[in-house]
Amino acid sequence: MFELLRKMLGNDTPDEAETMTLEKAAGALLIEVSKSDYDQDPAEVEKIRDLLSRHFSVSVDDMEGFMKDVEDHSHQGTSLYPYTRFINDNCSNEEKYLLIKSLWEVAAEDGRIDKYEDYVIRKVSDLIYLPHSDFIRAKLEVTKAAGL
Repeated sequence: MFELLRKMLGNDTPDEAETMTLEKAAGALLIEVSKSDYDQDPAEVEKIRDLLSRHFSVSVDDMEGFMKDVEDHSHQGTSLYPYTRFINDNCSNEEKYLLIKSLWEVAAEDGRIDKYEDYVIRKVSDLIYLPHSDFIRAKLEVTKAAGL
């Protein structure tokens, strides 16, 4: 019924849920953390690139286009819900833990963790139903490794 209505109204764009991938969801959340303190440090952007190439199938050659696509996608939405919903539907607790750890790595990349970065990571952790002990464990591992 909704598909018919969408066609009648001339909106043939694919549903957001159909175009979402794990890479896009994680990339958007990583970018949200890097922008949350209103100072997107170039080191944080490089860290995001490194994490995406290490943990996902984003090649170095495709990175520029992918980052632009993720950046555009994150500008379109004001909610974390589409990303966290996708993560909840498609990831194990271990994968969720690794995502939160990656978010902490981005936050710590500039040598400090801002209260706004902490807030966004805590919110994402809550939205993906990661146990609080795992949230704290990820934070402690990253801050210890970063010397913070």
